[in-house]
Amino acid sequence: MAERLGITLAEAGAVVLSAIGIYVAFLILVRLLGQRSIARMSTFDVAVVLTLGSAAGRVITGYTPTLTAGIIALVTLFALRWVAHQVGKSRIGAMIVRDEPVLLMAGPEVLTENLRRTRIAVDELREALRVAGVHNRSEVACVVFESTGAVSVVKRGTPLDRELYSGIRGSERIPGELFGP
Repeated sequence: MAERLGITLAEAGAVVLSAIGIYVAFLILVRLLGQRSIARMSTFDVAVVLTLGSAAGRVITGYTPTLTAGIIALVTLFALRWVAHQVGKSRIGAMIVRDEPVLLMAGPEVLTENLRRTRIAVDELREALRVAGVHNRSEVACVVFESTGAVSVVKRGTPLDRELYSGIRGSERIPGELFGP
């Protein structure tokens, strides 16, 4: 029973290094493929994520995973998440660990170059508009692809606050009449 729960110091080190390696590889892949790849998942995407998680778990804990190896792996992954959060608090760190928000629509105009940049299909944009209750593109003030991978649809009506829309790639394309005094 002790061999199922225990782990040697060398094995513990291997678990920590493997967890760091998997975490860094995951971050690099998300940066290359874009955060949209994990923001909204279809049934197929969920199956892929479960398979990847299973494979990554085996890589991290080794060929004969133990309870201790699993706990070490979890602690390491949570610690890495905390470190990424702390790094993201600085301006330079935020550029490394977070994507900037991107404007997808400026008023009724669809910004196709930004759709391509964010890997969002026109059909996905249309779906986001319908979910937000938009009946006509003329109702749209702007649509923003957030750094989290979510799509925010802002309707016309109340004047926009310029500060809320600063830092969004393409925000200069939002029609000036939509902003308050």
